[in-house]
Amino acid sequence: MVNISEKLPDPIETEQLLKQINEQLTQKTFDSKDSELLQKMVEALADKRGMIRLGFVEAFGKIGKPITPFLLKALANHPNPVVRRSAGKGLAKIQEPSSIPTLINALLNDEDTVVKSSSAGALAKMGALAVKPLLEIIKGDYPGTCKGQASWALGFIGSEGIEELLLAYQSDHRDVRVSVVGALGRIAESRWDKSLEQILFSALEDRDIEVRLEAIATLSKIPPALALAKLIPLLDESNLELSKAAFLALGKLGEKEALPYLEAKLEDNRPGISQVAKIAISQIK
Repeated sequence: MVNISEKLPDPIETEQLLKQINEQLTQKTFDSKDSELLQKMVEALADKRGMIRLGFVEAFGKIGKPITPFLLKALANHPNPVVRRSAGKGLAKIQEPSSIPTLINALLNDEDTVVKSSSAGALAKMGALAVKPLLEIIKGDYPGTCKGQASWALGFIGSEGIEELLLAYQSDHRDVRVSVVGALGRIAESRWDKSLEQILFSALEDRDIEVRLEAIATLSKIPPALALAKLIPLLDESNLELSKAAFLALGKLGEKEALPYLEAKLEDNRPGISQVAKIAISQIK
């Protein structure tokens, strides 16, 4: 006997199910207590057609909490990676905080890289509650790919996690501070205040060069007047790696006020400096 989790759903039946669900959601007649129906929807995620899977994921977002346990079970245990991927995407739509432990486990342990990515995407939607678990991955003894996914998710959490991020910058762990600075830089793109300024500017003096490099990169995302005041002096930084990062950040910033300072470095004899100056100038122009 073939288990339902091991066979693909019938395409016609899947289409009819999706149509039925959408009609019920529109008419507000959907029975969110029908566990058999909820499980059937999750199994339909094995459909080969991306648009059909997307249709169910959108429906999950409308159903909300009642479907969450079924999606969590699928994410943790379903043998079909396509189902696990879409389960993660469904959880991202619902944004139920109780999903965080299962999502963290999938990010760390699932053998499928896309499942890891969809789990990271869902964690990014969880807001402040996901900050600590993600930071634990970043400072823990985990593969670099997992740390990278966690850092990415942290960067997309947004301003609701700003207080936790500001506290986390006090960490002694270099990778945590790098990730925090990167995340705050993303927040700075849409929101700027003094608390961000204090951390990002102090990160320019951090004891670890990796943190300083991340801080320089984030300056291209803050108000131009503040960024120019910090980046232009760094063009003469004795550490070439930091100096080159400042050139590239000015290029991304795109402010014409920086052109005279960059053009003055076209004859700079330090290795590689004239080249990055040309790149920055071309980006601005």
